[in-house]
Amino acid sequence: MKDRLLALVVAGIALAVCVVVLGAYTRLVDAGLGCPDWPGCYGLIGVPETPAEIAAAEAAFPDAPVEVDKAWPEMVHRYFATALGALILGILGLAAWRKDPLKLPAILTVMVIVQGAFGAWTVTLKLWPQVVTAHLLGGMATLATLWLYALLLARPRLPALSDTRRLAAASLGVVILQIALGGWVSANYAGLACPDFPLCHGEVVPPLDIAQGFDVTQDVGPNYLGGQLDSEARIAIQIGHRLGAVLVLGVVGLLCVRLHRGGHRMLAGAVAAALGLQWALGVANVLAALPLPLAVLHNAFAGALLLAVVTVNFAAFGRPPRRRPVPATSAASAH
Repeated sequence: MKDRLLALVVAGIALAVCVVVLGAYTRLVDAGLGCPDWPGCYGLIGVPETPAEIAAAEAAFPDAPVEVDKAWPEMVHRYFATALGALILGILGLAAWRKDPLKLPAILTVMVIVQGAFGAWTVTLKLWPQVVTAHLLGGMATLATLWLYALLLARPRLPALSDTRRLAAASLGVVILQIALGGWVSANYAGLACPDFPLCHGEVVPPLDIAQGFDVTQDVGPNYLGGQLDSEARIAIQIGHRLGAVLVLGVVGLLCVRLHRGGHRMLAGAVAAALGLQWALGVANVLAALPLPLAVLHNAFAGALLLAVVTVNFAAFGRPPRRRPVPATSAASAH
């Protein structure tokens, strides 16, 4: 029965990866408003494709012409998200039937319900950057929580890393911050704000507008497809993401060194590989002008780096610290 629950959680991880990748693809091909309503698409379960369906859809939504190539990515993303929600409900039900602790299944259930709400608001609020970023973070959080649940169920043989707790926690914090910055870049269409690397428009510090770029009180109402910010605000967002990448490189890189010196070479190698690939993809995306496959992979490896750091934190916090042996003289005096 334990294996059945673990199998469901692993299936949930696979589905969550698909949802994260499909969400990134949907954003990158500008298909976030491919369906102007929610949960259907122009009032349909599928996408209007016949001339009659398209005519009826455009009559019902005159401000949203049907673009089949944009509607299908959005709907496929919704189908996978719905399947993930159903699977998480199944995980909750099986855990309750087994009388297992329900903390993580309950958290996952709340997460997927909130994610559904953010998915709806992404459409109804016309890609409002705050909601888009929160939706991306929620997807990553769901993936990470499923991964943590799998670790708790499987109990893999991991080293006890209680001496790296602070550094592991700091690494998790900076990775989450960087994912949020990446989401803000994507939500505000700032991925191409700097066409060169490591400089930006040939300058170390180009003209930028930090206040506008990081204004989290943007108005509700405008259509944010393509972004509403001017060039200097987008440059500020891009520079912020690059500085975040340097911070991640320093903190997580130090974690890798600490793990390697402690003899945990396999774990250090896994974290270092995810970190190195993510950095390489980030630089390649700038130099190649954000090609779709590389941009999607950059989102996917953000998730991979997150899971690697979550694994280190599980090894650091998931076990009680080793107790120091009591000296024989102290033990004797106690008696």
